[in-house]
Order: sequence, then structure tokens, then C-alpha cells
Amino acid sequence: MTMNRRQLLLTTPVLLSACAALPPTPPAGLAAGEQRPWELGGERLWVSLPRDYAARSERWPLLIFLHGSGERGTDLDKVKMHGPPMWAARGKAYPLVLVSPQLEEGARWEPDRLHRLLLALQSRLHVDRKRSLATGLSLGGHGVWNWASDYPRDLAAIAPVCGFGDPVSVEAMREVPVRAYHGEVDAAVPLVRQQACVDALLAAGGRATLTVYPGVGHDSWTPAYQDPDLLPWLLAQRQT
Repeated sequence: MTMNRRQLLLTTPVLLSACAALPPTPPAGLAAGEQRPWELGGERLWVSLPRDYAARSERWPLLIFLHGSGERGTDLDKVKMHGPPMWAARGKAYPLVLVSPQLEEGARWEPDRLHRLLLALQSRLHVDRKRSLATGLSLGGHGVWNWASDYPRDLAAIAPVCGFGDPVSVEAMREVPVRAYHGEVDAAVPLVRQQACVDALLAAGGRATLTVYPGVGHDSWTPAYQDPDLLPWLLAQRQT
């Protein structure tokens, strides 16, 4: 073997490693440090990339937010009425990739659809597959419970707000930590419905907490998404 060829073989792994470590480029239509509308696989959504998205090679946590029934339709701006996309629109900088899809009028959050969306996001964005997280309010809270129950390997953790699921099905998601929130006097989604899911998950050996806001009705999302411990908790979760 000539010296030139030997040197080439020795340096090739180093070159490949350097290429793999290059910072990612945001997909067309998206920009680091901004929340922008995007279409992916037929889904209309808001995507907020961290300010350092294109400045570091490490993969980012991914947080998917599912809105409630009142934000369904074709006006994507409605998705920014509550929760993380609202705070992102107001200038809050999240140290993760935030994705907020929109349902069509009359539709519900189906686990199969959410699973496909997650796979598409993981293939297009520079995100950590072991740190895929989900949160949602009301209909969206119901959606994250069902998603985690049907696809427990999709998510590292969920944070449902005034949501509910099927207590019989939650045993399948006992490896998915839950941080749930609810209003004590919620008339739209009674507290007992989410309490039943939390109790069933704990009985199955899972990890879950439920924060109940005394005297609060259906709008438990306002205090929930201002909980200073929620974001650090989400960022600390990772699939093993």
C-alpha cells in the first residue's frame, strides 16, 4: 500500500465524523429563533426552532402541542390562542423544537395520525428521537393520553391539561411519565376522568402526578403552562 493511500484510509473516518457533526440547516420555510407556519405530509402546523438550532450539532428535544376543540379549522392563527405556541408568538424562547399542528373542523386527534406525524418530523428536523414529548389541552389532552397508550414507544413523556383517556388502556404506557393538570370544578371535562387515568397508571407501576387547581374550571391551561416546573420536567425526560 502506498503512503498516500494509507493516509487517505486513516483520515477518512475523521472526515466523515467531522461532516456528521456539522450544525443542521433549517428546512426551507423555517428559521432558527422564529415560529413559522409549515406543511409536512399534508399536515398544517406551526414550527418554532430554537435560536441556536443552526449553531450546534447536538439534536434537540421535540415538543408537540395539541390544541383543543375550539382551535380546529383552517385558520392556523387560532392554534396560537393558548399554550406553548401562544407564548412562542409572544417571544418566549423554548430550548427545544416546538411543533403545533391543527385539526380540521370536527376532527379528533387520532394516534395513528400523530404517530405518522412524529416519524415525519423526526426525519426532517434535527431532533432527538429519545426526547419526543407531547402536551395538549382539553381535546388535545385527550389526544396525548390516547397517543401514549397506543404508541408508548413514541414519547418520552406527556403533559395533558384538562384531558382524559381510557383507564383500561393506560397500562401499556406505564413507561411514559405523566405530569397532568386539571381544574377542580371543570364542567367540560370533569376532574374524575383524568384522575381515573392517573390512578390506573400508578396502579400499573407507572409514574404520574396530577396538579389540581382549586376553584378553577375548564381553563386550567392558563396556570398549567405558566408552571415554572413544567418545562424543566419535560426537558429532563428521556427514553431509556
